[in-house]
Amino acid sequence: MNKLFTPASTFKRLGWFSVLLLILSGSGCNKDFSNTLPTTYKNDTLGRGAGKKVLYIVLDGVTGTALKTLAPTTIMQINTRATYSFDGLADDNLNTMTNAQAWTTMFTGVEYTKHNVTSEDFTGLNVEATPTIFTRIKSNVNGARTVSIASTSLFNDKLAGDATEKINAANDEAVKTAVVNDLKTKNSNLIVAQFHSAETAGAANGYTASTPSYASAILAIDGYINEILTAMRTREGFSGENWLVVIASNKGGGVSGGLPGSNIYGDISRNTYVAFYNPKFSPLRINKPDDNSYPFVGTAPRFLMTGTTEVFAKLSNTSVGNFGGTGNYTLMFKIRNDAATDTSWPPFMGKKSDFTAVASGGYLFSFAGTSFQFDFGNSSRPNVSVIRDAKWHTLAITITTVSGVRTLNVFSDGIKRYGLTVTNQTVDNTVGFRIGTAIAAGKVTDFLLRDLAIYNIALTDDEVIANMKKENSTSIIYPANLVGWWPCNDGSGFVLKDKSGKNNDFTLSSNGTWTTFNELSPNVGGNITQEAYSAVPNGVDIPVLIYNWLNIAVPSNWGLTGKLYTPTVTLPTN
Repeated sequence: MNKLFTPASTFKRLGWFSVLLLILSGSGCNKDFSNTLPTTYKNDTLGRGAGKKVLYIVLDGVTGTALKTLAPTTIMQINTRATYSFDGLADDNLNTMTNAQAWTTMFTGVEYTKHNVTSEDFTGLNVEATPTIFTRIKSNVNGARTVSIASTSLFNDKLAGDATEKINAANDEAVKTAVVNDLKTKNSNLIVAQFHSAETAGAANGYTASTPSYASAILAIDGYINEILTAMRTREGFSGENWLVVIASNKGGGVSGGLPGSNIYGDISRNTYVAFYNPKFSPLRINKPDDNSYPFVGTAPRFLMTGTTEVFAKLSNTSVGNFGGTGNYTLMFKIRNDAATDTSWPPFMGKKSDFTAVASGGYLFSFAGTSFQFDFGNSSRPNVSVIRDAKWHTLAITITTVSGVRTLNVFSDGIKRYGLTVTNQTVDNTVGFRIGTAIAAGKVTDFLLRDLAIYNIALTDDEVIANMKKENSTSIIYPANLVGWWPCNDGSGFVLKDKSGKNNDFTLSSNGTWTTFNELSPNVGGNITQEAYSAVPNGVDIPVLIYNWLNIAVPSNWGLTGKLYTPTVTLPTN
């Protein structure tokens, strides 16, 4: 007997996963797609998945986002008996997405870094090194019949060489007709149906639910799927069969690729719909992780002031941080105030000639009890918001000019707190921008600082608010407009490196220390980790489930990189 076996090394994206799918038994009723499975199920004595079959429907260019919005009737019904996601990913990379790359990933079970297909002409494909599911089934299931029915002939030519039968259909309707005919007249172990009309419409007009031609193509395919499933469940012998239906986008649509550290969930070209359906499955929707759920983790310099000892950092280029009497600017940073007691008005960041007091010209941020204040040339400085709570907070100011009126705006934690008119007011000076207070009687500080950035543009209110919770240690918006960018995540030494390319590094005092932190903050979300992209089905995962469904052993030397999804079943009731 060929037992189900999937070694841990196979699943290197997330580690060990259970490989034994429950043998479905009992009967039940699904009002959407009636269940006619037998009350008892044949013993799989040959270990070859007797009665188990797979229908694999590929939706080219159908984004999960558009499908969720359109809510096609058949897809919505399928979701009531499926493990599914509208947040699926074609893959977790950052390169340009192509149909050929996506198809090859979802039919070989390895990503493009192993199958080498990136362009639409399949250059680099070596199906001997990375065999497709057609080849694996042919080699591991005696007498298996597999059929590939495609509206794109290149799909069959390149990937379905070992299919028992290949049908190049003229269009998606012809794909549907051929699949229905196979279900009615043949006995296939695997039927693949590749629909391409949504990709054609999306590439020409846009991949959104509001694009008429794209939406019409998706709704038409939904109707074809309904006809296919009707043919499946009314076929002779269906009561003795056990079908896994996989419906999956090959990719999303639109501009793809991104910078290192960017959120792949935001790459619409990789956004897919994936569903694993069987009339016995319990519904399970898999959503992408909440963007605010990632902990803020790293290192930061600690600025400790005891009243007799000071820790500070300072720029030698005294022009950095001067805002002049005209022009627009933004300054933003993250701070965690760990002080055990309230202290009044010790400055902690700014550009002033006298850093021991607030009323000394220039501008600065200061602590005020549990809150903070901002002073711009001895301006009004109300208490803004509480930050002495040992939690990370994001503070920002913008200076913007509209119709000759220059306005200073103060923000914290995603809220615009107040604005001041500063037209014709200049606070420039020839001292270096400083972090950390100066020695002054009774002034005690203990805080960490991260992600300091100064721009020569004023971000809009919405842009400031949208970016306050984001960690900016690896990437940042508008890099060309940075005056300076100091992530302050160096981790050791006495230099806070300027990552803007301007080379204006802070010098940290020789008694400066570094602190590690790991905090799930209500105000600051950490950068998404690569592992988070395995929280939803990826194209590379699909072959793993198909092999396990058909009771095909998956040895480690196959080098599959997918994760096994094990749908749960609805048990029968007496």
